[in-house]
Amino acid sequence: MSRDTSFSYSFLVLPAAERRAVGAVWDFCRAVDDAVDEEPVAARAAEKAADWRAEVARVFEGRLPATEQGRALRRVVEQFELSRPPFDALVDGVEMDLHTRRYDTYDDLVEYCRRVASAVGLMCIEIFGCRIEAREYAVELGLALQLTNIIRDIKDDLARGRVYLPAEDLRRFGCTEADLAAGRMTGPIRQLLAFECGRAREHYLRAASALPSSAIRKLAAAEIMGGIYFEILQRIERGGYDVFSDRVRVPKPARALIAMTIWMRSRVGLAGLRLGQAPRA
Repeated sequence: MSRDTSFSYSFLVLPAAERRAVGAVWDFCRAVDDAVDEEPVAARAAEKAADWRAEVARVFEGRLPATEQGRALRRVVEQFELSRPPFDALVDGVEMDLHTRRYDTYDDLVEYCRRVASAVGLMCIEIFGCRIEAREYAVELGLALQLTNIIRDIKDDLARGRVYLPAEDLRRFGCTEADLAAGRMTGPIRQLLAFECGRAREHYLRAASALPSSAIRKLAAAEIMGGIYFEILQRIERGGYDVFSDRVRVPKPARALIAMTIWMRSRVGLAGLRLGQAPRA
């Protein structure tokens, strides 16, 4: 969620006021996530999560925020009349990482993804001026982006003691956590990851279907985020689902081309994502 990521390309197409507002939201979300995720002592991490929950309350209840990020967010909340529930949901999601390191079912994982990713999308569409008509779009795109992250980052998450892929899926394809940790592309591992990529694709398709035609220009930045992350998903698929040998990335020139293409399409009222058929496992 750093600004120096794929998301930075979407910031560039925003009007100045919206760019500053999204930047403030992003900095706040990043601070919450880092405070908890980078704290090795569980008790202190829980305290930090509680501190950020209190900061959300200060931002939305008219009291002076205690942090630089909170003060910047307060100005954005007032300017764009942002809703509080997505911010509370974000803290809930970040807090889940303190006590939940495995997910048994896909429904369990979806709840986590809604809190840490879809909630951010719901914050942003209010800044973009389409808070009602684009809610389903924001939720589905958030799920798609987070699932893409989960698939790409399996190796890194294992190193942190976390497995986000649902246990029911591992059982379905005859895989174990030890198989994932070994990092070898066996037939069952490839089938598992093809299945998960298919799920992510489904959420990209749902987001595309939910994109309001009347808000295509307003949502160009979100479409750029989706376009770049969809390219990550396609690179995982084209690479035979090998997410263990190296971290799958989209080079900067390719990211810039995706951003420019989607922005130009949005200027004439065309949706950004053009989703093809999924490859066979």
